[in-house]
Amino acid sequence: MYNLGRCISAVLASALRNPDTSQYQDFKSALKCVSVLVDFTLMAQYRSYTPDILSYMESYLQTFHRTKVIFLEFRTSKATPAQATRQDRELRELIADQCTKEVHHRTVANRRLPADQETVERSDRRADLIRRENHFNFIKMHYITHFASHV
Repeated sequence: MYNLGRCISAVLASALRNPDTSQYQDFKSALKCVSVLVDFTLMAQYRSYTPDILSYMESYLQTFHRTKVIFLEFRTSKATPAQATRQDRELRELIADQCTKEVHHRTVANRRLPADQETVERSDRRADLIRRENHFNFIKMHYITHFASHV
């Protein structure tokens, strides 16, 4: 873990070095999150602690908790993708029912617009579900919040 902590930030920075303008904030946030977590773990391996070191560690931990949301979409349980697929199927069926009820005399351009809106709505609903269902609420993430008080 010590060696991994020493090189993971450099490897991640190298992998994320040329972001598009749309990816820049996400890459910056991911690098910040990983960097502060690595800093925290490296400092946790010290043999002795001063109040300054503990305050640095607390600030690293606070920054980690502020920036960890960037990785939330990858923290899915097995049930979440199945639920998202089920929700997507239901939404497609609902939209198909609405389309059959509407007038069938549309031009190709008028048909394409609702299809694009449907794709955006399906994507937004999937993202909302993942944000609602995913969390970092597990025991190892909770333990590190008590580090300074245990020292």
